[in-house]
Amino acid sequence: MNQRVIPSTQEKIPVVGLGTWQTFDVGDSQEAREQLKEVLKILIAQGGSVIDSSPMYGSSEKVVGDLTNELGIKPKIFEATKVWTSGEQAGIRQMKTSMNLMQATPMDLMQIHNLLDWKTHIKTLKKWKEEGKIRYIGITHYHQGAYAEIEKVLQSEQLDFLQINYNLLDREAEERILPLAKDKGIAVLINRPYQGGSLFRLTKNKTFPTWAEEFDAKTWGQLFLKFILANPAVTCVIPGTSKAKHMRDNTQAGFGQLPTDEHKRKMIDLITS
Repeated sequence: MNQRVIPSTQEKIPVVGLGTWQTFDVGDSQEAREQLKEVLKILIAQGGSVIDSSPMYGSSEKVVGDLTNELGIKPKIFEATKVWTSGEQAGIRQMKTSMNLMQATPMDLMQIHNLLDWKTHIKTLKKWKEEGKIRYIGITHYHQGAYAEIEKVLQSEQLDFLQINYNLLDREAEERILPLAKDKGIAVLINRPYQGGSLFRLTKNKTFPTWAEEFDAKTWGQLFLKFILANPAVTCVIPGTSKAKHMRDNTQAGFGQLPTDEHKRKMIDLITS
């Protein structure tokens, strides 16, 4: 799989990872956990490593921790989660719980979820990074309504990562957020790459464009992900899934050529029409 550099350290990570919102919130269901094991096996077999979770995602953190440990893939994965509460001590307790649930010490990436009480948590994150408890720090959001505040934080704080929404239907991030992150040397994770499934609903029963073969896309999912990866500011895209066939399809977007600017214009015309 193609890899990209984390600017703050020059470490490389694969360009397609895995989100866990809803999909890994399966509790103790053994049947669901076995399906998710197959998803994780495919992620690793195809060269992926990034797995993103949050205490907001129900049992997802514990499921990630249990399954990655059972599969013996801890050395091969890049684990990310978030702090999603208010107050310094509450944040510390929550992050310690998350690291225990995910069985990740140190945590590769700790992010401030949706900027909640970020001015408080950023101090703890910086301290923990210095102490080696976490390797990278970042912020996240999923909605353009927060972009103005995101810009201010990117300008004022020394961060390693930004996680933000970006897809063929939601392209606002490419106007100022993504260029700013690139200028500041901040790695970018992309959430909501399919806009909650809207892109698949739009293209259902539509003829797949033959020109997508020019950038090695064979399915709509691969086309959608490759559009995102064609932006040089993007480091990794993290679509969520609980199905092995979808994980396999997603990872294929990390191989081969990427769309040119002309291809991207064709994609936008195709979707907006």
